[in-house]
Amino acid sequence: MKTPFVLSFVLFLVGAIPSAMAQNAPRVEKDIEFANVDNHSLKFDLYLPAGVENPPLVIWIHGGGWRGGNKAKCGVKWVTDHGFALASISYRLTDKAIFPAQIHDCKGAVRWLRANAETYGYSVEKIAVAGSSAGGHLAALLGTTGDVEMLEGDVGGNLNQSSRVDAIVDYYGASDFIQRTKSQPHKTIKEGSIVNLLLGGPADQRVELARLASSAFHVTPDDPPLLMIHGGKDNKVFRPNRSACLRFTRRLVCRWRCTFSRNPAMAEMNSMQASQRPGCWSFCERI
Repeated sequence: MKTPFVLSFVLFLVGAIPSAMAQNAPRVEKDIEFANVDNHSLKFDLYLPAGVENPPLVIWIHGGGWRGGNKAKCGVKWVTDHGFALASISYRLTDKAIFPAQIHDCKGAVRWLRANAETYGYSVEKIAVAGSSAGGHLAALLGTTGDVEMLEGDVGGNLNQSSRVDAIVDYYGASDFIQRTKSQPHKTIKEGSIVNLLLGGPADQRVELARLASSAFHVTPDDPPLLMIHGGKDNKVFRPNRSACLRFTRRLVCRWRCTFSRNPAMAEMNSMQASQRPGCWSFCERI
């Protein structure tokens, strides 16, 4: 899957290529509705780069522990400086619905964005998805479950459109809730914890749903390239354990790359700093 789009997108997203010149401000269209579920409006903000015809699309999924955050909290708005269109989407939080509603919403957004590309003037020939924390989890899950009917849903309609994407960047998202019940039970099992709220109960009791929600268990050889960026000092979302990483790379014969920070001082949000993003070139070599 070695394409200029994927290579350029990853390089820009990890900050390996600086902008050569000052760019004009993007055209911004906010609060575009892509679905309405039980009177809950799902919207996205669209950022279109100035002077670029039919730019390739990046979809951003915000973090917030699946219970907070919003589409305004978009960590990669600067991709428009490099000729990419950007759609920052919303999804139902855990006060509205439990999993799989969140991934249904994200896939519904992809289908809607495909169906309406000509209207808004971006290209969907190649689509990348990125997200941080809870959004990173959803980005990786979206990218690895293109053939999982249970996670497709019908949010927003456009069922004749594909929800598949061509590249994934996951900033410090959880990838294995089964393993996380052992390493972070206070986040997965304890009543009121974020994963407990996401699954509608403790992960050690809702094992099949926890597995369904974990990208680690959906890896197939036809998945798009994935870059995982994670700080060594992140105490909110522990890095996927070695067995999960080996499972990814073995099953994909190195088409995926699990990239972790080697900086011992790096925490969660530091992973998004351009100077703190190692592993870019080794990832790109695998695409």
